[in-house]
Amino acid sequence: MKRRALLVAPLALAATPALASGGGGGGSTGGYVRYPTVTATTMRADGRRGVMTVETGVDAPDAALKLRAEQSQPRMRAVFNILVQREANTLLPGGVPNVERLAAQLQSATNIIMGRRGCHLLLGTVMIV
Repeated sequence: MKRRALLVAPLALAATPALASGGGGGGSTGGYVRYPTVTATTMRADGRRGVMTVETGVDAPDAALKLRAEQSQPRMRAVFNILVQREANTLLPGGVPNVERLAAQLQSATNIIMGRRGCHLLLGTVMIV
């Protein structure tokens, strides 16, 4: 029995739709730009230091904005770090971050850095460990 044929055939079939659609995202439309996770220090309920992590990304509606979002990644990360650290500093020990306020501040910073509205900030996990 040829076990390799059993393994390779499903992988080839799974890759076919991605290849037929242009390789999965290299076209002229916009898309999702993921930024590295932002971290900040805070105090946990037990009095020890904790880490607040925020996963961020941007959804760009067209290719030009996506390119600008990719090129602006260092500025975005710097500003996001400042805003997340500021939010972490306002928390009482064991407190819960105000995600709505943080999202509004990050979206405003995104609009300023991008130079216009159009990119939508996407938040992943916001947690304190």
